[in-house]
Amino acid sequence: MNNGNLDFEKPIMELERRILELESKTQERHTDLLALNQMRETLQNLTAEIFSKLSAWERVQVARHPERPQTIDYLGMVFDDFLELHGDRCFKDDPAIKAGLARLGERTVVVIGQHKGKDTRARLAANYGMPNPEGYRKALRVMRFAEKMRYPVISLIDTPGAFPGIGAEERGQFSAIASNLMEMARLRTPLIGVILAEGGSGGALGVAVVDRLLMLENAWFSVISPEGCAAILFKSNEKEKIAVAAEALKLTAVDLIGLNIVDEVISEPLGGAHRDPQQMAEMLKRALVKHMKELETVETDELLARRYNKWRSIGTLSQDTLVAGDNRGRQTGEDARREDTEGG
Repeated sequence: MNNGNLDFEKPIMELERRILELESKTQERHTDLLALNQMRETLQNLTAEIFSKLSAWERVQVARHPERPQTIDYLGMVFDDFLELHGDRCFKDDPAIKAGLARLGERTVVVIGQHKGKDTRARLAANYGMPNPEGYRKALRVMRFAEKMRYPVISLIDTPGAFPGIGAEERGQFSAIASNLMEMARLRTPLIGVILAEGGSGGALGVAVVDRLLMLENAWFSVISPEGCAAILFKSNEKEKIAVAAEALKLTAVDLIGLNIVDEVISEPLGGAHRDPQQMAEMLKRALVKHMKELETVETDELLARRYNKWRSIGTLSQDTLVAGDNRGRQTGEDARREDTEGG
C-alpha cells in the first residue's frame, strides 16, 4: 500500500488492507483461498472502474502522487549507462534539470529530464522541479552537443512550471525559455518528448518543442495549473472551482491527443504509474524505441519542416478538426479504459 493516498483511492486501499489480513490468515490456516481469489478479482475490477472514470482534476492529483515515478527513476529503469553533464557555462548547474548521455537499447541518446527530488532535501535542492534559467541554458547546451554528434534527444517533462523568483527573472528566465523554443524548432536531430506527470506552461514547453510528444495516461499539460486558473477566473481556491478549471483547461492526455497536441498516450499500469513503476518504465521504453526508429528514417530537412508545421498549427482549428479531434480523444480514452480493464 502507498503513503499519501488520494481520496478516490481509499476504497482500493481498504480492500487491499483486507486482502493482506486474509493472506496472513490463509498462510497460518491454509484456508479461505477461494475468498482470497475473489477479493483479488474484486480489487482489480474496483481499481479499473475508479480509474476509468477519473475527472480532469483527479488525474492532476494522480500526476502529483508522492510515489509517482520521476525522471530520476526512469533514468535508471529505461536507460543504461547514464552519464550526467553539468552546468550552463554561464552561471551554475541547476539540479532541477538532469542532462547527459545514455544508452537506449543499442542507440546512444542525449536525455534532458526535469527533476523534482525524492525527499525534502532533494526537493529543496531541485526547487521542487521548477528550473531556473541556467537549467534551460544547460539543456540547450547539451542539445546542441547532441546535434553536433547526431544523437537523438529525449526530453522527460515533469514540472509545475519555471521558477518565477526575482533571481530567475534577473538572470533572464523568459529569454532562456524563448531561446530554447527557437533553437529546438531548428535543431537538426530527432527530438522526442514525454510528459511524465506535470507539464506546466512555458516551464514544460522550454524542453518540449519536439518531433513527437508523448504523454502518460494520467499526466497533464497546460498553459496554467488548475489552481492558478481558478484563482484568476473565480478568485477562489475552493476545490469545486479548481475542478471546474481543470475541466475547462482540457489538460488531460485524452483532451490533448484529440487536439493533435500530443502524438501518443502511453497507458499506465492499473491504478497509475505509482502502482508498478517497473511496468511503466517498460511500456515507456517500448514507445521511445518505436518513435526513435521511425524518426531516424526521416530526412533532416523533412524532419524540421514537419516539426515546424506541428507546432505552428497548434491553435488553428476548424469545425472539421474539432470533430475529428473529439473522436480521436474519445477513442483514445476507450482504448486506455480497455487496457486498464485487462490489467494494463
